[in-house]
Amino acid sequence: MNPLLTIVLLATLLITALVKAQPSYEGPHPNLAVVEDPTLRRTQYNERVQEVIQWRANIVERGDSEKMDLASVSANLRLGRKLDACSDRVIEMMETPGSGPFWMLPTVCVAFTGRDLLSEEAKNAIRDAWRLTYQLRGDTENHFAMYYSMLYLMSEMYPNESGDQWYTGKSSEENLAESRAYLIDWMDIMTTIGQGEFNPTHYIGEYAIPMLYLFAWAKDPEMRIRGKMVLDWLYAGLAANTINGVLRGPNARTDDSSVVERWNSLSSFFSWLNFGNCPPTRGFSWGNYYAIVADNYEVPEVIYRIATDRDIPFEQRDLKRSRHQWRYSDVGKAPIYKTSYTTSEYAVGSYQGGMADPIQTHVWDVTWKTPDPRGIHPTMFSIHPYSASKGMQAYFNVGPDTMVKAVAAEGKPSYDVADKLVGCSPYEQVFQDLDTVIALYDIPEGTRFEQVNGFFSKDLSNLTEDASGWIFAQGGSCYLAYLPLAKYEWEPHMAYQRLPSASNGYRYERVPTGSHVLISPHRRNGTILQAASVSEFASYKAFQKAVKSLPLEIELTPVPSVSMRSLRGTEIVCTFGKDPLRDGKRVDYSKWKLFEGPYLNAEKNSRKLEITHRRLKRTLDFNTLTISDTVIKEP
Repeated sequence: MNPLLTIVLLATLLITALVKAQPSYEGPHPNLAVVEDPTLRRTQYNERVQEVIQWRANIVERGDSEKMDLASVSANLRLGRKLDACSDRVIEMMETPGSGPFWMLPTVCVAFTGRDLLSEEAKNAIRDAWRLTYQLRGDTENHFAMYYSMLYLMSEMYPNESGDQWYTGKSSEENLAESRAYLIDWMDIMTTIGQGEFNPTHYIGEYAIPMLYLFAWAKDPEMRIRGKMVLDWLYAGLAANTINGVLRGPNARTDDSSVVERWNSLSSFFSWLNFGNCPPTRGFSWGNYYAIVADNYEVPEVIYRIATDRDIPFEQRDLKRSRHQWRYSDVGKAPIYKTSYTTSEYAVGSYQGGMADPIQTHVWDVTWKTPDPRGIHPTMFSIHPYSASKGMQAYFNVGPDTMVKAVAAEGKPSYDVADKLVGCSPYEQVFQDLDTVIALYDIPEGTRFEQVNGFFSKDLSNLTEDASGWIFAQGGSCYLAYLPLAKYEWEPHMAYQRLPSASNGYRYERVPTGSHVLISPHRRNGTILQAASVSEFASYKAFQKAVKSLPLEIELTPVPSVSMRSLRGTEIVCTFGKDPLRDGKRVDYSKWKLFEGPYLNAEKNSRKLEITHRRLKRTLDFNTLTISDTVIKEP
């Protein structure tokens, strides 16, 4: 047989198999063995990329949709097929263009993937949409990252055009200058005082995709290298904050489902794609747009190793920042001090409490490892369900009378609900020492919800409400001890299930999940959480005995205060409104570095990150825009 025909036949068989195969998000859990051979690792990565492209290209054939969307148009263009149908569909969709970053990004994907494949009429339809349709910039960090990256790329694609050819009213060169200036300023902030939307469960895609597009499509070599360096920066953080690919808290942005079913977020797609150690998100979600040019990028081996082959336990401390505060504060971007402690069986993470983002922040949790994370609630935490127009006004530049209702109407239904599990509060203060967490709450009288909510998973075993006040449970191979500092009651955990709607709005019904929420309706309150590995104790009773024997003093008035010895022997004193004491010494947050741990290290204001795994080291230096790889000499 002709060798060329053989290659074509094999490619056809592969495509057919991929189309008919069970998608990875429904298939067996990935093999967690470290792939030592870089060539094999790359081959497997390319297979995952190809699976996503093939899957999205065939949404019409599978009956998932009557017509192609922009993701499936891009996928078919990437495969070089259905070119006439793709052009016709683009023309049709450009008749009613959208506005804002979530329309701009898919359209840029189509424009660049199809620049040599779409008909002139289709390309002109895209160009007219960018000329005639005003694009809203949005009001969050991820909106701005997408908006300016997409405007930058389109302005490069159509250089030397006057302002009347752009919705902005500015020339191509002016658009480029504005976009470039914002993106560089954002990178400077991220690499000096930290990212605002840190450790995001879903919004990692809204950063990774624009950066990949810059790396793949920008003409300016400086913007290409910047895109690649930010990708490495993002994925290094993802690798260090996951257990078998599952991202755990704290998170500046998450949602009602991902905060309990920790796997169920877009971050899992990126773990699957880059590390192969986690099932991807159902339907691949926003990652469909990433896959189109994902073969341009390869995660560095040092980052792959951090995700899949690390020494444990380890502690990582990071400096992040709050969303920008426009009102009621003398500080624009407040520092966020993030702590993470990871073992082979569980991880504990937190930041110091207070406001990071007014809507979707997750402050602290313990999350344990599971054989397969899909459908599992492998986490425990508590929050104050803060809801206030003033809290919104501090961070949003909108009218004060509509914001709370508008948030719920825009797909964040739990914000103004008493039993919610997502959000931060100015009345919460948290301290973590390894696998011990003390969360204190001092809620002023008259606050909308005067209670603390604790999440207890349906997947816990051996739940015991002890006479001492401690609540004991086991999650996987992790023992858990949870002490509420005030009386409580139990309520079923209710999830938000989206209903079909005839309009563009959001409609939900609440359905029980089998998990429960501990409701403690007291203003002066707190939670103590102690985790430990099952392997550390002879029995479950031995763990309970050890926890109950820990020296512990609790005061709730005039403000909540805890003095205790942790299971690790640390003497901790926490009083609401004061800096915590560890072994008699005040915790000095002013000395916090941008990153500090065995894998990620960077000084504040340095613009330089060192990523290390055993003898491998990669340095990202935004001062010189260089990436350097070294092998550390053995001692």
